[in-house]
Amino acid sequence: MNTPHMPPCGRIRPAPLNRREMLAASGSGLGLWALAGLFGSTTAQLTAAVGSTRDDRALLSTHARAKARSVIFLYQDGGPAQMDTFDPKPRLADYNGKPFPLPMAPTQFNNNGNTLASPWAFKECGQSGIPISELFPNLRQVADELCVIRSMTSEFSEHTNANYFLHTGLGIPGRPSMGAWMSYGLGSENDNLPGFVVVEGGLIPPGGLDCFSAGFLPARHQGSILRPRGEAIADATPRDPDPVQSRKRQLIARLDSAFAHETGAEAIESAIANHELAYRMQSAIPELSSLDGESAETKALYGFESPFEPTRIYARECCLARRLVERGVRFIEVTCPKTIGDRWDQHSDLKAGHEANARAVDQPIAALILDLKRRGLLESTLIVWAGEFGRTPFAQGSNGRDHNPFAFTVWMAGGGIRGGTIIGATDDFGYRAVDRKCQIHDLHATMLNQLGVDHRRLTFRSGGRDHRLTDVHGELITEAIT
Repeated sequence: MNTPHMPPCGRIRPAPLNRREMLAASGSGLGLWALAGLFGSTTAQLTAAVGSTRDDRALLSTHARAKARSVIFLYQDGGPAQMDTFDPKPRLADYNGKPFPLPMAPTQFNNNGNTLASPWAFKECGQSGIPISELFPNLRQVADELCVIRSMTSEFSEHTNANYFLHTGLGIPGRPSMGAWMSYGLGSENDNLPGFVVVEGGLIPPGGLDCFSAGFLPARHQGSILRPRGEAIADATPRDPDPVQSRKRQLIARLDSAFAHETGAEAIESAIANHELAYRMQSAIPELSSLDGESAETKALYGFESPFEPTRIYARECCLARRLVERGVRFIEVTCPKTIGDRWDQHSDLKAGHEANARAVDQPIAALILDLKRRGLLESTLIVWAGEFGRTPFAQGSNGRDHNPFAFTVWMAGGGIRGGTIIGATDDFGYRAVDRKCQIHDLHATMLNQLGVDHRRLTFRSGGRDHRLTDVHGELITEAIT
């Protein structure tokens, strides 16, 4: 067997390649054309030089007509209580303070108290009559845009694993995020911005950055984190004069080119693409993140001047999400800001915690829906609101709720979704899904479907087999689709 040898210059040079190795390694050569971008060449110039251009998408065309072009995922960190938000349960009031009448499954902390009624009243809203808690006075105004799924379930009752499951379809780290899958399949419609952006308001989900990982997909599809205040992305503003920066880019280009040529390492393609994109983002990000040009009416709509700081932060996040959609970014995740409570994770003091979190997100989310609609973008933008699981109808201790994976509520809007509808049901206490039980894989399949992608056909080969976001699961939530 041939082994590498050390040439006089000290570099490791691989032994001569056989025919199979040569064919495999030559694929990396395509990525070298991206280096031209570091020297100022345009895509058109590259196309003229080689007769084709490297497509950053796995799918050259969608499997079906797309009803949405972008997804905004409004991640509700910690797990909102379904019976306090979008799934009213009057029976809880009848049993409030009494022993819970149904069998209890083990909970995260097993500090189970009596039945706990919701502290908030519900109102049937819009022409559809969807019941919405008084926690969300602004969302009540857009009720007819919402498709509320009351029967979502998870396989995990602990935050970290449940977040991996929600974000990647598997409850362990290392898998590609749903945003990475959508970027891999469809790419970005903007050459100067990534296909997957995370607008981070102060809280990274339990599970950390693996929730935004590209996993075994090419690294360029991982989530790029954008902050709503201050410098949007670290080092996005050039710190060197143009001549110095140009020399640095040329050096990086030569090093990458030499390494890719000598090793055939496929990962170099992603490194080259990331370097090139990072350079282009230096001009795109400042314009994107500057909200000074937004009208006073738009800023007031989102809540830029709210007396509650978390609302102001989330207002900027949602406005940035709209701007990202306008610029062709495929998948945007919006995380929660910090409030007085522990995210939506109220193991105690349910009333104060849920009220603070709802106050932070209610006005900006309703504004996002209204703003997209008036700009003609709602019909092509799929909005998904979800936490990683729900909460128990009985108390943890005296005034909190524990984790509940057996039933929780998510909702969708826009992007070809049937607004003003309710799908599924839970039992009389909101404890378990009893009608039209849905899984996270079904949600992922439906999200891809709205983008024109058959979840069974978007695959990537790794470790000797083909993988997909939904693994071997996933059925469309057909009742949600127009």
